[in-house]
Amino acid sequence: MSRARQPPLVTGISPNEGISWTKVTIRGENLGTGPTDLIGLTICGHNCLLTAEWMSASKIVCRVGSAKNDKGDIIVTTKSGGKGTSTVSFKLLKPEKIGILDQSAVWVDEMNYYDMRTDRNKGIPPLSLRPANPLGIEIDKGRFPQKDLEALFPGMSADFTSENFSAAWYLIENHSTTSFDQLKTAVVHLKKQANKKNEGSLAYVKGGLSTFFEAQDALSAIHQKLEADGTEKVEGSMTQKLENVLNRASNTADTLFQEVLGRKDKADSTRNALNVLQRFKFLFNLPLNIERNIQKGDYDVVINDYEKAKSLFGKTEVQVFKKYYAEVETRIEALRELLLDKLLETPSTLHDQKRYIRYLSDLHAPGDPAWQCIGAQHQWILQLMHNCKESYVKEQKGKNIFFPMLDLDSDVRSSPIGHLSQTASLKRGSSFQSGRDDAWRYKAPQQVVFVEKLTKLVVSQLPNFWKLWISYVNGSLFSETAEKSGQMERSKKNARQRQNDFKKMIQEVMHSLVKLIRGALLPFSLREGESRQYGGWEMKSELSGQWLTHVIQTVRLSSESLTALEIPNDMLQIIQDLILDLRVRCIIVTLQHTAEDIKRLAEKEDWVVDNEGLTSLPSQFEQCIIHSLQSLKTVLDCKPGEASVFQQQKTQEDVCQLSIGIMQVFIDCLEQLSTKPDGDIDTAHLSVDVSSPDLFGSIHEDSSLSSEQRLLIALSNCRYLERHTFLNIAEHFEKHGFQGVEKITQVSMESLKELDQRLFEMYIEFKADPIVGSLEPGIYAGYFDWKDCLVPAGVRNYLKEALVNIIAVHAEVFTISKDLVPRVMSRVVEAVSEELSRLMQCVSSFSKNGALQARLEICALRDTVAIYLTPESNSSFKQALEALPQLSSGTDKKLLEELLNKFKSSMHLQLTCFQASSSAMMKT
Repeated sequence: MSRARQPPLVTGISPNEGISWTKVTIRGENLGTGPTDLIGLTICGHNCLLTAEWMSASKIVCRVGSAKNDKGDIIVTTKSGGKGTSTVSFKLLKPEKIGILDQSAVWVDEMNYYDMRTDRNKGIPPLSLRPANPLGIEIDKGRFPQKDLEALFPGMSADFTSENFSAAWYLIENHSTTSFDQLKTAVVHLKKQANKKNEGSLAYVKGGLSTFFEAQDALSAIHQKLEADGTEKVEGSMTQKLENVLNRASNTADTLFQEVLGRKDKADSTRNALNVLQRFKFLFNLPLNIERNIQKGDYDVVINDYEKAKSLFGKTEVQVFKKYYAEVETRIEALRELLLDKLLETPSTLHDQKRYIRYLSDLHAPGDPAWQCIGAQHQWILQLMHNCKESYVKEQKGKNIFFPMLDLDSDVRSSPIGHLSQTASLKRGSSFQSGRDDAWRYKAPQQVVFVEKLTKLVVSQLPNFWKLWISYVNGSLFSETAEKSGQMERSKKNARQRQNDFKKMIQEVMHSLVKLIRGALLPFSLREGESRQYGGWEMKSELSGQWLTHVIQTVRLSSESLTALEIPNDMLQIIQDLILDLRVRCIIVTLQHTAEDIKRLAEKEDWVVDNEGLTSLPSQFEQCIIHSLQSLKTVLDCKPGEASVFQQQKTQEDVCQLSIGIMQVFIDCLEQLSTKPDGDIDTAHLSVDVSSPDLFGSIHEDSSLSSEQRLLIALSNCRYLERHTFLNIAEHFEKHGFQGVEKITQVSMESLKELDQRLFEMYIEFKADPIVGSLEPGIYAGYFDWKDCLVPAGVRNYLKEALVNIIAVHAEVFTISKDLVPRVMSRVVEAVSEELSRLMQCVSSFSKNGALQARLEICALRDTVAIYLTPESNSSFKQALEALPQLSSGTDKKLLEELLNKFKSSMHLQLTCFQASSSAMMKT
């Protein structure tokens, strides 16, 4: 990056004083790199940028404007160097007030004189003109109130041209402090003025006496000739003799002086020719001067000389003048062609274009050069845009073919893409890379770089194009000082007739810009015939949402820049439509990539459970959604003039379906993890913290997880998702303006509940079926028979084994998640009680001891799991007891109670877990 230029420094100004509109030459250092670099010029605090003409980095010519300050600095401001300083100053002089009788070297408009009473200009008829100071002494305005003077001199006036003029009022108002001697001097001055007026006629006659005498001599000669004609006949003979004498004398004189007279005539002829050459040397030297000034680029001098020659010799009948003037016209025609070529040459600055148009206008070039320039600039911008596309398409395909392009990379401002590429963090599925150098163009996708270059090209060229049109409309192309009103009016008339044509030009540029961007980013939005002209890109993979977000920001900045030019909104509406389509596409792509990222979350499940029985998976899922929505914040926010991305029903439906799809992908991810066989668990991908004290323990624990434990962890995660995660995600959806959040939440909840129920049934099947299946073999072990059995001595082992298995289930569930214990234990108890009720109902008859044994075991099981009883399990135990004969004697009841107490006492340690579960359940 090049070092910034030094601020401007003004070291000289010529002249260093003058009145308003004085043309001055400013000299100094670092006064800008060109006309476009000059952005500010003030003299004595007045802005003179409008009339400034940049000549070089050390010279600027401008005109001084009116300013309040009498003396001030000359401050030059440039883009490259900023605001400058000045070592010199300029003194602004007030224009002299010239009276109607004062001598002046310039013509003074008599219709606009200076009123000393009101201190302002006032137009009056010529008959009422009067001198500014009739007394000829210094005027000293008094401080007498006007109202007091009007009351003192009612009906009178201090205006000495008025019929009611009051000398006293005039003296009080203008000479209240003047001494008496000065007043006597004023009286003498008034008398002299009156005498001059009376002597005016006499002086006029004295000045013309010589003219009167010459006229008198001429009249006398005519009179004598007339009198001589009357006596010619009388004195004819004498006259004839006199004529003969005179003829002989004349012939003798001619013979004697012929050679001398011939030389005199030749000298007079030569002298006359030299006088003619000297007098009209301007015309004779003009063709050569035109050639020299054209070569030096002094077109103003050529035009001024041509206008002068045209006014002097444009209608001459002298052949020599005609010949030389025809040569001048030939040179001027060549100049017109040269200026027109320079005008239509691209690239060109707006300053040069205006200059060439004014030159052509002053030379009365045929046609409309300004409109020709506008048309050429329009075609050049279109060509630049298509060349830009072709160069990047070729470069993408590996062919380094470059078209002549405007060098837009010389801007010292860093590209926002480079900043984005360097600051973007590495994320899953992202196309960003952490850049360590400034070569962002090799990291960013080719389409993104193209859009950056294309928009920069349009934003840099269209303002000058628009300003050229505005100058054409208001006529400032021909004059910035209200001169040449005829040309300005013709320009305005032509502009009014060509407004629709220029509007079509702007629309064509906007359409090309939008279609080129669509061809690079949204090729499916182009028509069939437009793909070849505006497309041609190799779409190996679609841009990520983050790159699309950057493109949207780039297009938005371009739209703001074009809006600042005051281009009508209807011409820029097509850009707003493009931004809307890009925003919608960015949302769709971001949600699709989010679904892919969530699908890969299954690979990152480490199965490490926290105190609440959760793994990091729900948190990762929520963070992934939040990060995705945050990345869309700038896309979802509406800038001025933009519509909501959800204004179209189809967009709402697509976004809603994608959101539901994201939730469903995570639900499928949970199901895949929970139902994966033990051998399919891949722990090689797990990233662990080497500083964790439980590093090896967590790995060992993870590698030893059973299918039942994974089911429990999945159930715990589902429970947390339903109560917290999905609700938080719904809030974030609503916060970012998503539509159909209720539907997203409802469908996702239903799908999650279905998964939860499936996983729960699978776990119950894994745990309850073995326990239920062991009851019947245990009951009839050792050929036990309900009809023929001994007196009960206690609860048999099969029931104790069933309780131990239930306790094992409780322990496994409690280890994973305390909140799942009541739900799991209740279903296990329901299954066991239902099986026990079935077995009891299948017994044909019981003996007294068999009925007591069965009642003992049923009551022992029921009392042990009492805290997990449900209406279904209570009904099963009731049906089982109803299938038994009733105890008739008190001895049997007492024995039953003793045996139950003995069972509870002997298995107190094992049964403690049910009490702890009860306490925990009551707390929750």
